[in-house]
Amino acid sequence: MGSNTEGTREGSLGAPTRHALDWKNPQFYQEQNLFAELERVFDICHGCRRCFSLCNAFPTLFDAIDESDSMELDGVPREVYWKVVDHCYLCDMCYMTKCPYVPPHEWNVDFPHLMLRAKAVRFKQGTVSARDRILTSTDTVGRLAGIPVINRFVNAANQNKSGRKLLDKVLGVHPDAIVPKYHSKTLRKRITRASGDGAQAAGATTGKVVMFATCYGNYNEPGIGEDLAAIFEHNDIPVTLARKEQCCGMPKLELGDLESVRAARDANIPELLRMIEDGWDIVAPIPSCVLMYKQELPLMFPDDADVARVKNAIYDPFEYLMLRHKHGKLKIDFKQPLGLVAYHVACHLRVQNIGMKTRDILQLVPGTTVEAIERCSGHDGTYAVKKEFHEISMKICRPVVNRVVRANAKHYSSDCPMAGHQIENGMHAGKPPVHPLTLLRMAYGI
Repeated sequence: MGSNTEGTREGSLGAPTRHALDWKNPQFYQEQNLFAELERVFDICHGCRRCFSLCNAFPTLFDAIDESDSMELDGVPREVYWKVVDHCYLCDMCYMTKCPYVPPHEWNVDFPHLMLRAKAVRFKQGTVSARDRILTSTDTVGRLAGIPVINRFVNAANQNKSGRKLLDKVLGVHPDAIVPKYHSKTLRKRITRASGDGAQAAGATTGKVVMFATCYGNYNEPGIGEDLAAIFEHNDIPVTLARKEQCCGMPKLELGDLESVRAARDANIPELLRMIEDGWDIVAPIPSCVLMYKQELPLMFPDDADVARVKNAIYDPFEYLMLRHKHGKLKIDFKQPLGLVAYHVACHLRVQNIGMKTRDILQLVPGTTVEAIERCSGHDGTYAVKKEFHEISMKICRPVVNRVVRANAKHYSSDCPMAGHQIENGMHAGKPPVHPLTLLRMAYGI
């Protein structure tokens, strides 16, 4: 296609902009209209190929073109288009770091949101598997697996070969994938709610935060949220929880179930807005959940003023701490050096465009050096555990694992705990990751 290598680049030097997701338009779900846009964008990608080293969506597309009779997109059957969609897990790295044709460029390429549209079309058609519906129902699975008797059975089954073979056969979860443990004593049962008295504002921060526990933080690794609360309270920042919360909606977004995302918004936004109106800021320990409120919900509901208010009030934990530090409100009474830390920068943190605040905070600790690794782990919450994608996900993660091994660091870490365990799976060394919040709490000695 000639326009792949020719044509104007007027406006392409401007900062990338993101158009709202036009998901309420009936044409959004028309398959013929979808495939016309897939063909347009895939042809542009074919003429560029800068993203060949990212996720497996691009090699799947490029290999199919190269192996076709015409060696052009017109020789690729449409079944391959769906394979490309399956391999996109919406990390946004192509949009944020590679593609020269994102808006304001006139070619208006938004590959991740086009893949999201395709997933939404397929979901609307009812062709999504029961396995995928279950894996993305994080609240339901977490509540069920958190029942004490069931909890012991689930965790035991997930740790033995027979149980994993059954999980593979019944749900298509790869037996070598690390699956999370479930806790009956969830994070929301562990955190003592603070009143907010004595909070000290600094810059844009009010000095008191409501923690959005998140599904993973609540059911699977509540210790991360406990570390967050301990660190913030050590810095005289009261921490509380919203009266109630549901999953942020990110798993359902990645499934293409946009109505469930709407339902999650309807449940969570009023509760978070109530806390904002009472003077609380919001933090969440999982980058994907922060991104959901900072980017995806505002793009789905661009005219919703309440969504915009939550967007402006939610922070990554280390972003929040760095804002406090700039105003002299962060305690630096560290008691324990951390040595060399191999730090994987999670994709859903990178695309928030806040810089490496985790690295910067950890490097305030004397005797600490942080080696940042900016490369996708290939996990994505569900992609890496699925039978058909696990080995590919580990291939994507291999460069990260190699960097961690070469660093020979005292600790390795990722803001995304699932990415951390993906790296652990690739190392085969029995050494678990340590979350950055846990590292910071260790440094404080609290």
